[in-house]
Amino acid sequence: MVHSVELVFDPDTEAAVRRIWDALRDADIPSQAPASRPHATLTVAQHIDAQADVVLTELVDRFPLPCRLGATLIFGRSAGVLARLLVPTDELLEVQAEVYRLCVPYMDPAPMPHTEPGNWTPHVTLARRIAPGRLTTAVRIAGRPAEIVGQVTGLRHWDGDKRLDHPIGNCP
Repeated sequence: MVHSVELVFDPDTEAAVRRIWDALRDADIPSQAPASRPHATLTVAQHIDAQADVVLTELVDRFPLPCRLGATLIFGRSAGVLARLLVPTDELLEVQAEVYRLCVPYMDPAPMPHTEPGNWTPHVTLARRIAPGRLTTAVRIAGRPAEIVGQVTGLRHWDGDKRLDHPIGNCP
């Protein structure tokens, strides 16, 4: 498994994402529900030492941040990953770059290249392993509502090995 540092959202934004997950599941599309909490991954590695959580507390005063979930995205060529774009703002990109910089000394091995500042695509995953024949339905469901306006409320460290989240600072 992997470890990641992730953005988490306010209750209304989480509820909007969960409604999409539920609608996908009801359409027999393998959504993220109920296995996860809506989030946007900032950086990821095989292991991130718990000491990173302490260092990351210096960022907690930057939250909450306004956010918008916009366009539907598809990653991959076959059996794709369906997501919604977390519309990048200067402040959001700065937070991601700072999280990456602060975590690098605590990551083993190095972080995944797609999370390097400048290579990161901010998104919230909705479903994985979607068969090509189901993409039209999945995209139609995932795109409603066209925009979700909310707030990023903080950070968490996800330990994929133990399937535990560790809120950072005063993160809800």
